[in-house]
Amino acid sequence: MYQPPHFQETRPDVLHGLIRAHPLGLLVSNGVEGPVANAIPFLLDADVPPNGRLRAHLAKANPQWRLLADNPLAPVLVVFQGADAYVTPSWYETKRETGKVVPTWNYAIVQVRGSVTVIEDQDWLAEQISDLTMSQEGIRSAPWAVTDAPAPFIQSQIKGIVGLEIEITEISGKWKVSQNRPAADRVGVAEGLESETANSADMVGLVRSYGGLDGK
Repeated sequence: MYQPPHFQETRPDVLHGLIRAHPLGLLVSNGVEGPVANAIPFLLDADVPPNGRLRAHLAKANPQWRLLADNPLAPVLVVFQGADAYVTPSWYETKRETGKVVPTWNYAIVQVRGSVTVIEDQDWLAEQISDLTMSQEGIRSAPWAVTDAPAPFIQSQIKGIVGLEIEITEISGKWKVSQNRPAADRVGVAEGLESETANSADMVGLVRSYGGLDGK
């Protein structure tokens, strides 16, 4: 990933926070005919040394898992996309001063690299789907649990999936959120996103935080 220094984010808690807030990751691996990619939800076990571990599962009908099983030493890439927003030059004070501005796109993203273990153990898979379910249902007033469904039905579903554990060898983050712009431009971006862009609260927060605009 191209990483200009001012966009680098290295704090583990921030990187982990994005993964947990946006757990649908893009799993990319090499296949015989080229790259293979699938979007699947992940769980992060941050306390597993040295760099943490990702857990997920794939349908057995998905051929990517066989590629992973046949190449256990081949590294994979998982991409987690956070908040993003188009930025118009019209929000920049620099536009009014010099006109020397162009559009851009702000975003926060985490990339994880690691090695994969394919798991078919039924007990592991049962724990995985339970943990994944509760990671999303736990905030609901009446959370649904895997045990709410008939046990024979769940067992039949488990037979149709395989598990993945990815030992993280490298994790990197890129927060491109206008922090390279002059202060007046950063203010303009935050105010522009607030006034003109729907569903932009996350990006407004990043522009203000990384641009030193908190409290302004």
